[in-house]
Amino acid sequence: MPAERFMPVEENGTEENAQANLMAQMLEDYLSCEQLKRGEIVSGVVVRANDHEVIVDIGAKCEGIVPDYDLERLSQEEREMIQEGEEVMVFVVNPEDADDNIILSLSRAQIAQDWRKMKRLLKTQQIIESEVTGCNKGGLLVQIGKLRGFVPGSQLDATRVLRQAPSGSEGENRWAPLVGETIKLKVIEVDRQRNRLILSERAALRDWRKNQRERLLDELEEGEVRKGRVVNLVKFGAFVDMGGIDGLIHLSELSWKRVEDPREVVDVGQEVEVYVLSVDRERERIALSLKRLQDDPWESVEERYQEGQLVEGVVTRLTKWGAFASIVGDEAIEGLIHISELDEGQVHHPRDVVEADQVLVLRVIGIDEDRHRMALSLKQVDQGVYLDQDWQTMVEKQKTEPSSALSAALTDSRLAERQEGLDQQDLPA
Repeated sequence: MPAERFMPVEENGTEENAQANLMAQMLEDYLSCEQLKRGEIVSGVVVRANDHEVIVDIGAKCEGIVPDYDLERLSQEEREMIQEGEEVMVFVVNPEDADDNIILSLSRAQIAQDWRKMKRLLKTQQIIESEVTGCNKGGLLVQIGKLRGFVPGSQLDATRVLRQAPSGSEGENRWAPLVGETIKLKVIEVDRQRNRLILSERAALRDWRKNQRERLLDELEEGEVRKGRVVNLVKFGAFVDMGGIDGLIHLSELSWKRVEDPREVVDVGQEVEVYVLSVDRERERIALSLKRLQDDPWESVEERYQEGQLVEGVVTRLTKWGAFASIVGDEAIEGLIHISELDEGQVHHPRDVVEADQVLVLRVIGIDEDRHRMALSLKQVDQGVYLDQDWQTMVEKQKTEPSSALSAALTDSRLAERQEGLDQQDLPA
């Protein structure tokens, strides 16, 4: 501990006391300078600063020099912040050189402070953010203060790797797309002696999601629209990261069209806007939808289709009670051809009459807009009761789609016979 300073006596003290106090202060200053140790970090005040050196008062009138070669290690912004009167932290490079100068370093003080900070982060496991500055075969390089850290490929978030570093890439090229990204990280290893700083994105995101889970479950409400990122695809749907917790878009909620595989609609890593269908806080499950943010094609189905109308359909699947077919050009509308409507005779299984992906001309025999259902028939396509209606449809189709399968069906032999019985005024131009 430095000797206690004595204030000079100005009014009642003697000249001898004043001199004694002055000597004591000089002794204290000398001892303070002598007590400086190489490698120590101390606080000081900038006395003078220019492009070649910075003079720092580090206490007890001990002034040290920050030489130009150390200033060159600082960024232009850092150098501009060094102003007279500013307090700075400096590293004692040499308490006394050949010219009796105290050599200090601003850059090494920053590095030492950064190592101390990394040790604290390792202990507290606090999450930080850093920009990816480079890469090598093993992973990513990040800059944290004056330190360069390394994020091994095994410590990256799995979805990020799939999205931006495909497994087919090799060497540094595998990680190159990630350079410039800002990622969340946790310190998992600090070794100053070996200049080794290892970080993990995977651990950071695991803890971050854990912290966000409870908050999101409390915040989310049914009917909300949120943004998220697709993190996994399974046969029954897609999982979307909502920013701490994953929600499921079931296969039936991906699109108004029939979807057999979620890859038909979304990809891993894709940013999506989703509708919150339900939130189960006890089981921590969230149901999401993409199609609820799209117009419901069934709301106007009765305006587009009427009973007795002929349509083109593609067989999408077969069941023991019939075949489902989606309307060509309006694939979101899918109707059922009941097994009894496939053929005039008895049908044991729909595959005896039709097959998947087959394009058919079908007749609409029932529409239920509220229940999103349409009844179709194959056997009633040629029934004479619909000849007048079919003829009018043929006239319109011939004008717009003369080569379509529906136009061909409308001009079969029965309609030709009907055409011969019409007056000339009924014939199409």
